[in-house]
Amino acid sequence: MTPPVFIFVGHSNSGKTTLIERLIPELTRRGLRIATIKHAHHKVQLDTEGKDSWRYKNAGAALSMLVTTNTLQLVADADAKREPAQLTRRFLNEADMVLAEGFSHAPGPKIEVLRRALGKPPRCEIGDGLIAIATDCPEVYPELPHFSLDDLETLADFLLRYSPQT
Repeated sequence: MTPPVFIFVGHSNSGKTTLIERLIPELTRRGLRIATIKHAHHKVQLDTEGKDSWRYKNAGAALSMLVTTNTLQLVADADAKREPAQLTRRFLNEADMVLAEGFSHAPGPKIEVLRRALGKPPRCEIGDGLIAIATDCPEVYPELPHFSLDDLETLADFLLRYSPQT
């Protein structure tokens, strides 16, 4: 069974990474194995040129895995589908829940991180899959559940109870 995927969206510097970073210990304290997926809009070097795994990929391997005593790194060709649900099915089935950051245009349940101090409107609309907001702006989408940016327990409860509407 594929673990549930929740996509955290918001403008740059809204606090998405910080919220996820603080939410992970709350969820792991409850016994869950959490996986994360981060969408980067810029090119990132995932492997070091000249190292063995880089050489394998450069030679044409579709996937290259580096395994150490206590870590594992996978470098894989990214096909046309780079959405959190597809990536979860392909690589993250060992997790109990996946928290994705970015991917504002991908399908799936989204939690927007919105801070008044940024002075920007929400990045997503309800029709984009928005299911809740972590914010200090209670007037934005009042029909959705709102969570304080510091209320990790209540947000974790919501994620654990959430069931997509069918």
